[in-house]
Amino acid sequence: MSRSAHPAGPRHADVLTEGHYSAPPTDLNALDPKVWSRTVTRTPDGQVTVGGIEVARLAEEFGTPAYFLDEADFRARCQAWRDAFGPDADVFYAGKAFLSRAVVRWLHEEGLNLDVCSAGELTTALDAGMPAERIALHGNNKTPEEIERAVAAGVGHIVLDSFQEIVRVAHIADRLGKRQRVQIRVTVGVEAHTHEFIATAHEDQKFGIALAGGEAAEAVRRALKLDGLELVGIHSHIGSQIFDTAGFEVAARRVVALLAEIRDEHGVELPEIDLGGGLGIAYTSDDDPAEPHDIANSLREIVTRECAASKLRTPRISVEPGRAIVGPTAFTLYEVGTIKPLEGLRTYVSVDGGMSDNIRTALYDAEYSVALVSRSSDAEPMLVRVVGKHCESGDIVVRDAFLPADLAPGDLIAVPATGAYCRSMASNYNHALRPPVVAVKDGAGRVIVRRETEEDLLRLDVG
Repeated sequence: MSRSAHPAGPRHADVLTEGHYSAPPTDLNALDPKVWSRTVTRTPDGQVTVGGIEVARLAEEFGTPAYFLDEADFRARCQAWRDAFGPDADVFYAGKAFLSRAVVRWLHEEGLNLDVCSAGELTTALDAGMPAERIALHGNNKTPEEIERAVAAGVGHIVLDSFQEIVRVAHIADRLGKRQRVQIRVTVGVEAHTHEFIATAHEDQKFGIALAGGEAAEAVRRALKLDGLELVGIHSHIGSQIFDTAGFEVAARRVVALLAEIRDEHGVELPEIDLGGGLGIAYTSDDDPAEPHDIANSLREIVTRECAASKLRTPRISVEPGRAIVGPTAFTLYEVGTIKPLEGLRTYVSVDGGMSDNIRTALYDAEYSVALVSRSSDAEPMLVRVVGKHCESGDIVVRDAFLPADLAPGDLIAVPATGAYCRSMASNYNHALRPPVVAVKDGAGRVIVRRETEEDLLRLDVG
């Protein structure tokens, strides 16, 4: 690989008219543990390793682009969430973040439950051996086929999302001779401090049944009258990538108030409350996520206090971390291709992936970090924009970051914290082949989701 320097864009962020960085980092070789998985380290000779194996070796064996998932870190985060909430609460991993049969087996072994929101996710969960009673089915538009499959399998919960769905689930359960445990998802009017498209508890959106105007109370009345349903709790989810529990406090207060209304009107104290997920992770060094035990203590205190004020028994609490578990455990590895300096602006660094393997930057204006991982460098920092190879000007992986000025084609760079939603939302745009997911542990990597091939593309093209 050539290491020759090339004409570079600006070396300092003070020439940047827009972006998120005000100054280059003091050490481009440092790896912030907040954004990298727990076994990632840089050796004295400059090589980055994960799970005890050098990323250059991983690239040789599995190719690029590829997602590398730190299995030990994933399991440790499962244990941390399970231990933080203890035996009197339930932790449901949000399968939409990333799901595979290997991940389902890890969840089962580590004692976590699983929520799914499609027939495909349910099939994956059941096929990998997750007990049906530890699965919850979500979704704003569950098809009759999906509901029937879930009820027939015996899933532990179905989260009802509309008045129509109340009737639909009850009818299917009656026909199958079952009584399905359900929760009602309510929108509590909390505006989470997050992107508009991932804030989910204000009224003007597609999820849930609004507390405002008494709609949620009416949904409870209807559910309690139907023999095919066993209403066991209320569900709330206020958004994603949230860094404090202030929004959860408001949501819990409003949900507990609804529980008190249900008790007063129907003489029933529902035994469960699900506060959803959405806790944030560190994508850059500026992010400061809370630890699971702090989150658990805060949520438990909020619910206990509000229930005591309403003279209610404290219900069993459920939470649904997805990103908070899998997000930090993986990074995406790319090979550098074209390097294009724009005088007075920045340098564009093109990689062999892009928006087909990480749509979040284009979709949410998400921020990411990036590092040179195939070697170390003492070159001065260069302001870059990491972009993909797709036919879109919005094909951006990392909007603004610093890499060494001697970066060259053939170098390997990695973007951390890509475990959540990147592979789940990956596409075949420009007929790109979706990358593999490789679990790395104890000095070895193994494919848990294989790389697509051109044969896979043609197999679906029946024209």
